[in-house]
Amino acid sequence: MTIETGPSRESIQAFRYDRRTAAQILSELARPGLFGPTASRPTRRFEYTATELRPEQGSHLTFSQRLYLERFMQPCRAGEVTSATHRMTWTDSAGIPNTGFYREDGFGPQVPIATREAVLVLWEQIDAEGALAGRIAALGTAAREILAATTTDHEPIDIFRVGVESAGRALAQHALLAGGTPYGSAAEFACGLLDSGIFTAVATRWFWELQASTYRRGMIPVELQVTADGTVRYPQRTITTLRAMKDATIAEARRVMHRATTEEGMSVPEAIARYHDDLDLISRQYALLPADENPVCPAAVTHRGGGGNYTLLPLVARHLVEVFGDLVTRCEPVAARVTGDVGDDLPVTAEDRIFYVPDMTCKHCVRTIGGVLETMDIRVVDIDLDSKRVIAEFRSPRNRARAFEALRDGGYNPVDRRSGTEPAVPGR
Repeated sequence: MTIETGPSRESIQAFRYDRRTAAQILSELARPGLFGPTASRPTRRFEYTATELRPEQGSHLTFSQRLYLERFMQPCRAGEVTSATHRMTWTDSAGIPNTGFYREDGFGPQVPIATREAVLVLWEQIDAEGALAGRIAALGTAAREILAATTTDHEPIDIFRVGVESAGRALAQHALLAGGTPYGSAAEFACGLLDSGIFTAVATRWFWELQASTYRRGMIPVELQVTADGTVRYPQRTITTLRAMKDATIAEARRVMHRATTEEGMSVPEAIARYHDDLDLISRQYALLPADENPVCPAAVTHRGGGGNYTLLPLVARHLVEVFGDLVTRCEPVAARVTGDVGDDLPVTAEDRIFYVPDMTCKHCVRTIGGVLETMDIRVVDIDLDSKRVIAEFRSPRNRARAFEALRDGGYNPVDRRSGTEPAVPGR
């Protein structure tokens, strides 16, 4: 019996899952104008804390990186992966703590900081585009049902924001490879990635979850090859590995969906609920993909309109790189001193209930983080995606520290509410 097929096209259509139509809806919303005006950012100093990543003995990867590689990235091998040398934490201009990664032989902490600031600018511009808000308000029920059934973040504004953040991740993550490229500055590097089509390569060749999960762990499973014309590209080995990982992810997603909707008799919505609860690394966009349809990133789909072809992804990537190039020389990283530790005998205060998870980027992350805490019998009071804030009822400092370790094992990097630095672990 063949099990590497998804549910029937009829059951998918009944659920309103339709990737191409969803892409068309988003394209039509964005095409007349996605980014409105916003005030320019002044030169600003950002205090950050850097922590050196400690690889396992005899390896260039950390324990978390190696574990994720072995469990979820086959047939990718360790030699195809580049690791960051440092994890950093800082608070952005919106007052939200962040985490990021960099290499000492690259452009350092400036790239994660400037990338985050560029993302914030683009978010502000999306919010400032009044005509876009009007078009979204005018969406019909059928279009909203398709977006709700097809995308992880159902509201168009949220989808655009996540798309911008994903483009930012691609820039910051590929900066781990900057030391082997001919670009002399971070701005040149960003332009080089754009001219080389790397943003499109990420959208079309990587699979859903690979980018976010590897980004959270400070690793990148690709290589960059410099071409004769000075641009960069993925070598054939990288392309082959990415294709194999993506094919394996699609096959597993279809296998599980087929079992749930046939052998277990679940409806498509019931199966999706189970995937999010039990199989969080399997995206429903692949689980619901018909057997005769290849996965296509909605932002990378080309549409006809306005007398020509239109693709959303180049618009977002080009604007991000432009804003990044303007900001990167005006973001001044300043290393902070780390002092103090948290004693296990201290009580859990009201402030200790609050922390941030900067690499929480979508509603799938919200569900995953909440699930980690709830499995440890920690009551989750609130998780706010926009501010990255989590409020939870910890029983003790030790319980809080173990929860943070569990989140780190899952690839997330919690930071302290007050300082924007990683919470200290009692006993260390």
